[in-house]
Amino acid sequence: MANYQNATELSNLTLGKNTQYCSEYTADLLQGVPRSLNRDDLALNQSNLPFLGEDVWYGYELSWLNEKGKPVVAVAEFRFACTSENIVESKSFKLYLNSFNQTRFNSVKEVEELLIKDLSAIVGSPARVSLFGVDHCPALELVKSNDKHICIDGEDISIENYEYNSQLLATAQNKKEDTVIEEHLVSHLLKSNCLITNQPDWASVYIHYRGKAIDHGTLLKYLISFRQHNEFHEQCVERIYCDLQQLCQLDELTIFARYTRRGGLDINPFRSSHIEQAPFARTLRQ
Repeated sequence: MANYQNATELSNLTLGKNTQYCSEYTADLLQGVPRSLNRDDLALNQSNLPFLGEDVWYGYELSWLNEKGKPVVAVAEFRFACTSENIVESKSFKLYLNSFNQTRFNSVKEVEELLIKDLSAIVGSPARVSLFGVDHCPALELVKSNDKHICIDGEDISIENYEYNSQLLATAQNKKEDTVIEEHLVSHLLKSNCLITNQPDWASVYIHYRGKAIDHGTLLKYLISFRQHNEFHEQCVERIYCDLQQLCQLDELTIFARYTRRGGLDINPFRSSHIEQAPFARTLRQ
């Protein structure tokens, strides 16, 4: 029954279907996807999640008309709590933002308040929205070159299977069982595919953990195993979090995936055992 309900929910989406673009403000274009579609598979209780976090989106193609008909452009930051009932379906989000293009508004504040109202209604909890001028958005400054994350992409490993496999994870064998370490790791090799359209999604994934040492080579193999995997961005990150926590029994864990933009939007899911809000950490690919 659950699989049937999931299929029905997904079949009602505009994603993967031919659509007409609307350039007049239309709130009804927005569609939500229940987070439970993925969390049921991971045996997660929506009312008692094992992590904190949020989904951070950036919109690079937001434009509208001022009261005199002159175009205004902005970069938008959207933040949705991971406890919200729904995620925003990405294609409907793009169509919705495009509907602002030929609509007149009296002020930036009016646009911001409208975005907050509509997005909060679709996800089922208060959304946070900030609008920036295209020449000044502190949140999108590049990560500094002295970033403390160790890149694991140089590990000398052989790959033969590109299907998702959580059993690839293993704790390091050259450490004592009771040794607790803290590491900040990053891989730029994460790729998954859209659940509906099968289009590729590319990301850099940042991992901060405290606990038994995780072998970098097996961790990289695990991340690469998502290469043919079909799930939404948010679902992949929650799966990575749950797999690492379950198989490695970590004291602290934070996962932050920075996906490249598509259609003027990038999605950046953040999940953590102890931190609620995602940091500013734009990468070159964004």
